[in-house]
Amino acid sequence: MNVMDYREAGVDVEAGRAFVRRIQSLVQGTHRPGVLGSLGGFSGMFEVPSGYQEPVLVSGTDGVGTKLKLAQELNRHNTVGIDLVAMCVNDVLTSGAEPLFFLDYLATGKLNEDQLAAVVEGVSVGCQQAGCALLGGETAEMPGFYQPGEYDLAGFCVGIVEKRQAIDGSQVQVGDVAIALPSSGTHSNGYSLIRKILDATSIGLNERPIPLQGDTLGEALLKPTQIYVKPILEALRTGVPIHGMAHITGGGLPENLPRCLNEGQSVRVNPQSWIVPPIFEWIQATGAIARPEMFNTFNMGVGFVAIVPPVSVNVALEFFQQAGIEAWKLGEVIAGNGEVVFAE
Repeated sequence: MNVMDYREAGVDVEAGRAFVRRIQSLVQGTHRPGVLGSLGGFSGMFEVPSGYQEPVLVSGTDGVGTKLKLAQELNRHNTVGIDLVAMCVNDVLTSGAEPLFFLDYLATGKLNEDQLAAVVEGVSVGCQQAGCALLGGETAEMPGFYQPGEYDLAGFCVGIVEKRQAIDGSQVQVGDVAIALPSSGTHSNGYSLIRKILDATSIGLNERPIPLQGDTLGEALLKPTQIYVKPILEALRTGVPIHGMAHITGGGLPENLPRCLNEGQSVRVNPQSWIVPPIFEWIQATGAIARPEMFNTFNMGVGFVAIVPPVSVNVALEFFQQAGIEAWKLGEVIAGNGEVVFAE
């Protein structure tokens, strides 16, 4: 029997070490006060910030889903890392928490240094947009488990909030107003349906459908998820009274908006209050998808929702406008049983 080693089994330990050295500067570029130690240990350490009387740690985890298939098909890997961070930090943000640090997990069949370095570049950019540190991560080389060129991602975020300032839905009152913040596109949800449409129609990702106004389909579908951390935290710091928040992900408005409500409440949404972005109109028309199914699958242009008291609507809208965000009044909280009611 021939002598075998790990490399013959498909795992190149030296390549893994070289990869860690390559991404070190990307990790260092996300450092913020509180980071202890450096990349390469068995764990990451972060010092709890001072000044909190009753600090509460808030955690979140998520992935990017089958959007990765499109990135791999187009060989464009520098945006899905932003998606990975966004899906986690936007969730943590709904509690009013400031994201402190982020960790990633990358799994692949065979380590392609250029490919995965581009992924980590996106993770670094996302962390900088969210103001959190990329504290560490894991790269797993798993030959035979993933096909050549394939990889998967998972992310983990920890944030912090003062206990008395935590937002959990109990502050929401009937009559409060839902303020919508726009999405950048499809974000990271609904891609199994999108890919099914592409397969059924044989439409290429490099085609430029007329409704997309010059973008290729691939460009439109790979736009990274918007990160809302900095404007929302600044709104809270400046005294904009936010009673509840929702990150609009898989399941769209009907599934996610009720998650930030109090008991016995619903939200009446005015579907005429915004223009649905062209990418969603293209998906609906091309896939012959019913309108309710579109709203149950996609964010439809609403990426994040902040619920404020009615007397503060103008203050909130003015704040977001000054921050360069085209926010609008989406609807209002009504008595109900946890549903989203679309006004006629």
